Amino acid sequence: MGAVVGGVRPAYSRAMMATLSGISSMATRALLAELADAYRARSGVAAAFESVGGVDAARRVQAGEPFDVVVLAADAIDKLAAAGRVLAESRTPLVRSGVAIAVPAGAPRPDVSTAGALREAVRAARSIGYSTGPSGVALLALFERWGLTAELKPRLVQAPAGVPVGTLLARGDVSLGFQQLSELMHVEGIDLLGPMPPGVEIDTTFTAAVCAASARADAARALIEFLAGPQADAARRRQGMTPA
Repeated sequence: MGAVVGGVRPAYSRAMMATLSGISSMATRALLAELADAYRARSGVAAAFESVGGVDAARRVQAGEPFDVVVLAADAIDKLAAAGRVLAESRTPLVRSGVAIAVPAGAPRPDVSTAGALREAVRAARSIGYSTGPSGVALLALFERWGLTAELKPRLVQAPAGVPVGTLLARGDVSLGFQQLSELMHVEGIDLLGPMPPGVEIDTTFTAAVCAASARADAARALIEFLAGPQADAARRRQGMTPA
C-alpha cells in the first residue's frame, strides 16, 4: 500500500490515477476548483468538478451519469441516497454556506442590519432576485412568514438554473438580490450589503458523497476525506464559507 503524502493517501492503481469526476451546484464551484488543485498537488490524483444548477446536478446523478463524487445541499444528497444513487455511508458534510444580500454597483444601499430593516428594504425594492437552490426556497418561506408573499409576487425574479443572482443585479434586471455569499462575492458589477441579519439567517450545509455509478469508490472516498479535512478550512473561509 502506498505511503500517505501530506495527509492524503495516493491512488494505488493505474485505473485510480485517471481523473476523478465530480459534479456540484454553483455555490461550491470556486471552492472545489481550489481544493481539486490542492489535492492533485498533494496526492498526484487529478479531480475535476462540473458545476451546474443544483437541480440539474441532482437530476443527472439520479439519471446515473458516471460521476465519482457529487457535492450538493444535504437534503438533495439524502434524496439521492434514498434512491440508491449515492453510497449512503459516504455522505460527508463539507461546508456551511450563508446567504448574503446585494444591490447593483453604485445603487442606494438600503439598511439590512436587522430583520425589521430587511423587511422594509424588501417591500421597497423594485424587483427581487433569488435562486433556484435551497437558499431561494428558504427565502420564499421567510417572505411567507412575514406575510409578504402576495405583495411581492409580481416583483420576484428567479434566476435561471446555473445563472448567478449577481448576474441579474449587474445587468439591472433586479434591484435587490439574495444568494449564497460564495456565489455573490465573485460577481463584478454588484455591491454586497452583508449577510442576512440575526434571526433570519439562511444557511445551507453542502455535503459530498460517492456516486453509486463510480467505478473508483475508494479513490472517491479519499478525495472526499481531503475535501472535508482541516487542511481545507482556509480555502473554505476564502470562499465565504465555514467548516460544516
